[in-house]
Amino acid sequence: MRNETIFSALLEAIPLAGLLITDEERILCANSAATLLFGDNLVGLAYISVLRHPAVLNAIEVTLGGQAEAKTRYTAALGDQDVTYDMTCRRVKLAKKNLILVCFRDVTDVEQATQMRRDFVANVSHELRTPLTTLSGFIETLQGPAREDEAARKRFLGIMSKEAARMNRLVDDLLSLSRVESDERMRPIEQVELNTLLQSCIITMAAPAKSEKVDITLLGDESSEYFIQGDEDQLRQVFNNLLENAIKYGGANGRITVGIELVDHDATLRGPAICLCVCDTGPGIDPLHIPRLTERFYRVDSHRSRAVGGTGLGLAIVKHIVNRHRGRLAIASTLGEGTAFSVLLPAL
Repeated sequence: MRNETIFSALLEAIPLAGLLITDEERILCANSAATLLFGDNLVGLAYISVLRHPAVLNAIEVTLGGQAEAKTRYTAALGDQDVTYDMTCRRVKLAKKNLILVCFRDVTDVEQATQMRRDFVANVSHELRTPLTTLSGFIETLQGPAREDEAARKRFLGIMSKEAARMNRLVDDLLSLSRVESDERMRPIEQVELNTLLQSCIITMAAPAKSEKVDITLLGDESSEYFIQGDEDQLRQVFNNLLENAIKYGGANGRITVGIELVDHDATLRGPAICLCVCDTGPGIDPLHIPRLTERFYRVDSHRSRAVGGTGLGLAIVKHIVNRHRGRLAIASTLGEGTAFSVLLPAL
């Protein structure tokens, strides 16, 4: 009994879910992390009645058979989500007893990050392949059948120019995303006045708004000052992106209203905040899509997004910049009425 108390204390000190299994294939000890995974009253049970995943059972069996160590990775359902574990079995000798130490490490975050990298590479490859395929096709045509056709050459060169510009935008956004991701943990230290910056962004977007016959209205007192601790260039990028999206996707002949105000206390930010809101009168977004809008390359309508020059990275960049400023991004939309993007940033 004394040995088992010592074993339990040692197992509890391990920062992982852990079990000790005897050569008789029964659970001798289980720490509290293991009971959260597999339930209470594990001691004395046959391990096969508790651990039922084939890969886990195989790893334990080969270790019981004399192998010093065995490892595996497996996925199991935990509640309403899948969780991935790295499991390690190792033969140990404690107080002259031959035992099997089994540890479980939750690597779901690592697995998700790995999958996101795979998806990102696949998406970038796809996004670049499409314009490259178009360019290759037109080059082949211009070198062959359309070599002497002046009208065709002029039309094809125009399309090729647009595809090249699209690739340039994609590369620029990829570089921008890389920069903001690398800076995300470093909080900016400059003092920035948001109202002046916002008015400057509205002036910048006046030309594209005019071409789409979109009216932009700034609500509130233009002379009011709202100071935060921030990176002016990155905040300009956020405001320009939100305004550009409202112009592109809000529809021609629409209206955009931009508001900025002081919030005395925001529960999430735990203090005073500056709230900036960009609202359009466009077709709106199905609620199904809203949680995924800030994912890289996620598009509600991929054909329309490409047609208006979108890369699918703009809102991902916005999200990372807002995170760097310790703020939050909120999106609300009603089908047939429009969409509102709100950015809340800690006020000075």
